[in-house]
Amino acid sequence: MSKNRFIPFSRPWIDETEIAAVSEVLASKWISTGAKVREFERAFAEYIGVKHAIAVSSCTAALHLSLVATNVGGGDDVITTPYTFTATAEAIRYVGAKPVFVDVDEHTLNMDIANIEAAITARTKAILPVHIAGVPCDMDALQDICRKHNLILIDDAAHAIPAEYKGRYIGSLSDVSAFSFYANKNLTTAEGGMITTNSDALAEPLRTMRLHGIDKDAWARQSHRSIWRYDITTEGYKYNMTDIQAAMGLCQLMKLNKQHERRHHFAQIYQTELAKFAEIQTPFSSENPREHA
Repeated sequence: MSKNRFIPFSRPWIDETEIAAVSEVLASKWISTGAKVREFERAFAEYIGVKHAIAVSSCTAALHLSLVATNVGGGDDVITTPYTFTATAEAIRYVGAKPVFVDVDEHTLNMDIANIEAAITARTKAILPVHIAGVPCDMDALQDICRKHNLILIDDAAHAIPAEYKGRYIGSLSDVSAFSFYANKNLTTAEGGMITTNSDALAEPLRTMRLHGIDKDAWARQSHRSIWRYDITTEGYKYNMTDIQAAMGLCQLMKLNKQHERRHHFAQIYQTELAKFAEIQTPFSSENPREHA
C-alpha cells in the first residue's frame, strides 16, 4: 500500500459564514440576480478602487463582454500571451478577432513587454495581458504602449486578486479588467466573474449585454412593481450572476486580505524549502507580498 498522501492543489476557504449567507438567500426565495449581486458589485468596486463592477457568470464571459463592449471584432488583432488558460484566446475568437501571441518573460512568465511593439500592425485593436500566477504585468509600460498606438487595454486578472501594482489594485489600471471566481481562485463563488472599469460609457452596455440586452432585470422590475415591462435594447448574452453566488462572494471578499496573508505564509515556506535544491527553480515571487496574489 502506498504511503504517499495526496495533497490537493487547492481547496476553497469556506466556513459557516458562507453557508449562513447562502442559506439566507435561499430562504428569501429570490435566488437569481437581485439585491445581493448589486451589494457584491458595490463592495467589489470599492475594494478595487473603481467606479463600476459588473458581476457575470465567469471570467470567460467577462473577457467576451469586454471585447464586445470595446468594439473588438472581425479583422482585428489582439495581442496576448500564449501562456494562459485557453479562455483568453477563446474570448478573442468569439468576437471574430485574431489572437497574436507575444512570448513570455522567462522570469515572471508574463508577456514580454520588450516584444510587444514589434507585434503591432495596422490591424491591432487591443492588448490583453494576463497576470500569470498573480504576478502583475508592467502596467506602466502597457499603458504607455496603448496610448502611443491608440490601443485598448483589457487585462485578464483571473489570477490577480488582491495583487497591487505601485499601490493600486490590479483591476483599476486598464480600460477594462476581467476577474475569475472559479473554485480554485483566491476569491470564489464556485463559478463566476467580475468586470471592472472606470468608464461610464462602457459600464452601461456591459450591464445590459450580460442579460440578453434587457434594460431592466427582474429585480429592477420587481422593485418598481412592473414585472413584465422591459425592452431589449441590444444583442446580449446569458452571463448574469445569481444572488446565491453573490452572497458567497461577499463573504469571501470580507476575508480576502486575511486569506492572502495565509497564502503568502505558505508560499514563503515553499520558497525557502525548495531553494535548498539546486536543481529546482522556484516561481517568481515579489519581495512585497502586496504585489503578488
